[in-house]
Amino acid sequence: MVMDNPEATDALLPAARRQWLLEHLRDRGVVRITHIARAMGVTPVTVRRDVSDLAAEGLVERVHGGVRLIAPESAESSGADAAPVVGMVVPSLDYYWPEVIRGAQDTAHKRHARLMLRGASYQVDDVRHQVEWMIGSGAVDALLVAPPTAGTGAEDLVAWLTTLPVPLVLVERSAVTGPYRQHVESVRTDHAAGAELAVRHLHAQGHHVIGLATSASSPTSAQIRDGWHHAMTGSGLLPAPEALVAAYYEPDWAVDVDRVLDLCVEHHATALLVHSDREAVSLVQRAEERGIRVPADLSVVAYDDEVARFAHPPLTAMRPPKHAVGSTAVHLVLDRLDQGPDRPVRRVILSSELRERASTGARTAAPR
Repeated sequence: MVMDNPEATDALLPAARRQWLLEHLRDRGVVRITHIARAMGVTPVTVRRDVSDLAAEGLVERVHGGVRLIAPESAESSGADAAPVVGMVVPSLDYYWPEVIRGAQDTAHKRHARLMLRGASYQVDDVRHQVEWMIGSGAVDALLVAPPTAGTGAEDLVAWLTTLPVPLVLVERSAVTGPYRQHVESVRTDHAAGAELAVRHLHAQGHHVIGLATSASSPTSAQIRDGWHHAMTGSGLLPAPEALVAAYYEPDWAVDVDRVLDLCVEHHATALLVHSDREAVSLVQRAEERGIRVPADLSVVAYDDEVARFAHPPLTAMRPPKHAVGSTAVHLVLDRLDQGPDRPVRRVILSSELRERASTGARTAAPR
């Protein structure tokens, strides 16, 4: 994994640091702990903890003031090479996906396997490049991939992935391929059901006009929108505002956040489901600046529950089972590796949880 900004790695999870450290050692041999800490932008204590974990797996050994890779023949004698290597390609290392990766890493460790992590993006070419590197190097025995499943080249990418000579499980994605549209083994969250649950929660609190704001760039948005539509129609609720918005860090967000709040006022919406947390937190802040009280005037539910609890007020949120998604994916792909191609294809769907906090409340007045 190439680190474009080593100084920023302090925010990365242990799996990402581990991969960077192993690749750095392959290039340099023996490396001092202080050098690693400085290059990664973390403390020496963090490096020593990572090194201890790698040493326990027989991948490295500590030397005075530093660390080095164990020679291949030494690894073979220790049994490290016997552990299957599961390659994992995800579109992000800094939002949503870290907890998925932790779940995969924890389960790989319990099942005496190794996880090799590669960061990609939501682009077809980036995912293909990372997978080709893993397969071409002969480094992995199985693959977990979160590919784009819509847009130019996405269908061809999934078809190509299913031709690779190692077991494959899609993570937070589902897809069909081939002339008979066979399902690809997968584990994902039922985001549509999560959105429905959010609407039912708000409806039970007396809200009848429940708006929706979803990220224009997220592949999850379509599922959330489907669930919201289904719940609104099924509950006989009033027409409500719906908006696709830019990510909070994009210039267009400053316009979109006011557009969403204007729509809520125009449609007399008293509640809003927002995907994702970052946009929800920013929207609540802007609402406060405009004199719209949360939850007295507008109840807000965030979707993802990454940082929702740290907002003011703490946001009610739908929480996907991210750790369980990663864990289940490893179980699926290792079972496939053990049992071979005759094992029936599994498609696992997990449910989100509602975490109720201070940003939602009962609607006591009639809709405006």
